[in-house]
Amino acid sequence: MSENEDLAVDGKSASPASQTVRALLGLRELILGGELSAGERISELWVVERLGVSRTPVRAGLIRLQEEGLLEPIPSGGFAVRSFSETEIRDSIEMRGTLEGLAARLAAERGITHSMFRNLHDCIDEIDHLLVGELTEESFSGYVDANARFHRLLAAAADSSVVERQIEKVATLPFASANAFAVVQSLDPRARETLVVAQAQHRAVLEAIENREGTRAEALMREHSKIAHQNLKRVLENQRAMTKLIGGNLIRRNVR
Repeated sequence: MSENEDLAVDGKSASPASQTVRALLGLRELILGGELSAGERISELWVVERLGVSRTPVRAGLIRLQEEGLLEPIPSGGFAVRSFSETEIRDSIEMRGTLEGLAARLAAERGITHSMFRNLHDCIDEIDHLLVGELTEESFSGYVDANARFHRLLAAAADSSVVERQIEKVATLPFASANAFAVVQSLDPRARETLVVAQAQHRAVLEAIENREGTRAEALMREHSKIAHQNLKRVLENQRAMTKLIGGNLIRRNVR
């Protein structure tokens, strides 16, 4: 089959860019959903048939997932699904906290625009509203979205494309994003208490930025990342959470 013919798998034509996105998202879902196990070699032809895309987008998707850390090259050629030790995950979380701390310090030292301050403030106000009363599935889902937006805004507030790009990159590492362990929070009876603490940290960071207190803003943001460390510990101790955690099958406990 020629490359042009290959771009119309299942009788559907699509642009190379959209096929690449489809391959990337499909591969990520197969891995994190548990259909591909840790250590398993990935066959390009199998992915082509499974996802209905051509080999070129599949190769591009595989390379991108290697860059994200979900895959590793194997000596015989091709890629295999990676597993992740508890230590590796903690290191990724620590790296995100360090970079977000840097972003907060730069935002405080350089100053932020009124528009950026307003966006951050509105995001925090929205979270406050979501945390009023009992935490429901709907309000928790809203919190997850608003929390992700706060972290994106903070990265942009540094006014540094270098820092913003590196934060975006580290957040793609498995289990390193701000919402990576949202499932354990949703199952934890202490969920609202934890989110209230996180929200207080959000407000403190924004206050430090507004007051141009760079060192304080950085320290607060690094402290904020410790919540993810606590969530990792909880998910590893809760089998129900492990089975519900996206990609939980890829985590291996440290050998003591």
